[in-house]
Amino acid sequence: MPNITSNAQILFGRNAVMEALKSDTPIDTIFVTSLTGSLGAICTLAKKQGIVVKTVDNHKLDQLAEGGTHQGVCAQAACATYVTVAELLAISRQKGTAPFLLLCDGIEDPHNLGAILRTAEAAGVDGVIIPKRRSASLTQTVHKTSAGAASWIPVARVGNLATEMIALKKQGIWFYGADMDGVPAVQTALTGPIGLVIGSEGHGMSAPVRAQCDGIISLPMFGKINSLNASVAAGILMYEAVRQRMA
Repeated sequence: MPNITSNAQILFGRNAVMEALKSDTPIDTIFVTSLTGSLGAICTLAKKQGIVVKTVDNHKLDQLAEGGTHQGVCAQAACATYVTVAELLAISRQKGTAPFLLLCDGIEDPHNLGAILRTAEAAGVDGVIIPKRRSASLTQTVHKTSAGAASWIPVARVGNLATEMIALKKQGIWFYGADMDGVPAVQTALTGPIGLVIGSEGHGMSAPVRAQCDGIISLPMFGKINSLNASVAAGILMYEAVRQRMA
């Protein structure tokens, strides 16, 4: 029996996972019961490749492997290969346009992330940046929800979103975070090198990320509901930036 689950998203077993890592198979997350021995070697190689490693119990691995012999390790396949932030910036240089990035701060619902990626690809965003922790990632659910856009829009995954923003600000990127208390987006110039920041579904932007924003922007709300779904808000703001950049 091959060491792969019926939905083709999970590899399991030490040899199968190690060979996948050596062959540069797109992997999103490694789940292990221990960080020592041969599992430690898997974790070391995974971390060198920027893959998230999570320590879990055997019950979790039994579920992931659907009863297969996992030997203490499972790997969740990624629907696309992550890129570096530098590669995102190279895209705008090649196009000869001002950088246009989207940052997702704690978007944990894969359906929301998939919808955001679909709109980002359609709107011509250069790339999306997500954190390695407390965030949905490039799983098959995200790929399906994005209608395949996850295979086309470049996504970078970073250890600390606020730290990455500091580095990008030194390269001339201005960041605008979405929040209901912000200045109306239509009154904000979004034509230059920008990064739009969308916070989590329940809590919005984290304090460190918000602190690095150069401006806070909002959308008008006229109904009794005081917030929009994260993917809907992201879509509207992306196309406001598109409108301004085409004017």
